[in-house]
Amino acid sequence: MRSGGVFVRHGVSSVPATDEAIRQMIRESDSIEFDKTRSMNQDLTFIYAEEYFNSNNVSFSDSNKRTLGLIDSDGYYSNTALIISDQCLHCIKCAVYDGTSKLRFKARKEFAGSILRQMDDAYDYLLLNNKLNSSFEGLKRVDHPDYPELALREALINSIVHLDYDFSGSTIINIYDNRIEFVTLGGLIKGITLEDIFAGVSQPRNTVIAAVFYRLELIEAYGTGIQRILECYKPCLEKPEFKPAPTSFVLTLPKMDYQFDALENGTISREELVLNLVKENESVSRKDIELALGTSKFTALQILNSLMVEGKITKSGSARDTRYRLNRLQTES
Repeated sequence: MRSGGVFVRHGVSSVPATDEAIRQMIRESDSIEFDKTRSMNQDLTFIYAEEYFNSNNVSFSDSNKRTLGLIDSDGYYSNTALIISDQCLHCIKCAVYDGTSKLRFKARKEFAGSILRQMDDAYDYLLLNNKLNSSFEGLKRVDHPDYPELALREALINSIVHLDYDFSGSTIINIYDNRIEFVTLGGLIKGITLEDIFAGVSQPRNTVIAAVFYRLELIEAYGTGIQRILECYKPCLEKPEFKPAPTSFVLTLPKMDYQFDALENGTISREELVLNLVKENESVSRKDIELALGTSKFTALQILNSLMVEGKITKSGSARDTRYRLNRLQTES
């Protein structure tokens, strides 16, 4: 079909459909999954993938390739095989900007080859740009990174597993002074909402790719990545943002040290920050406060005890189950 013969409703008029829109309609009507279909390129090599599989004690024999969906019943490579092969057509592009906008570049990197190689190289690059900051509690130095490493890992893997590989575009990672954006082609799966994802609903776009990543223990279970990211930012006031669009998905991880800057500049006290965290999360643990303030256990307990004496928060549970909540009596009064 050509765009001149296919129209879509746009307001009160009909306009020619784009090639991408036509492809999407065909895929939705035929329920075709890109990663399951036969690769147009059968001349594939797997130098990096084979080393990766072997290093993770996973067989890369022909029989296991069939089990994983890399080879179909007729003995041909699937698109999943193409994606993890050295001939993968997709890439990951990283850009580091000076400031909080795209006005000035500081650096650019593009990662190609097997998607497994791209994943490793992109993650190393993210860690290279994840600065480690330090604060002191008496004689003790407390280190805290700009971004939780687990959140970076989950965001990167999520962008790889859920990318719509039927598009030819690249995965984009934008690194700013105050945030990192992961821009992935392919919106939410039809029928799935953002609320569903937050609730733990999982419907992978690429079931074969997801199965391969599961076998390599890169993902533990479908649908847990976003929950892990949110958990990393639980002790923070500023949370990750998730912005789905018709053909893209943007995940933004905020820089964590903004609150440390606020403390150092004196624009907010430790007590005020802890109180805001309790309000934001309904309840917190002592460990949450340690991470949020980059402080020691003793100092975190001092602040929490001070807020309890003032009647602003209450404590429930014991030992590891101890939680601190806003004093409802005070808020109601």
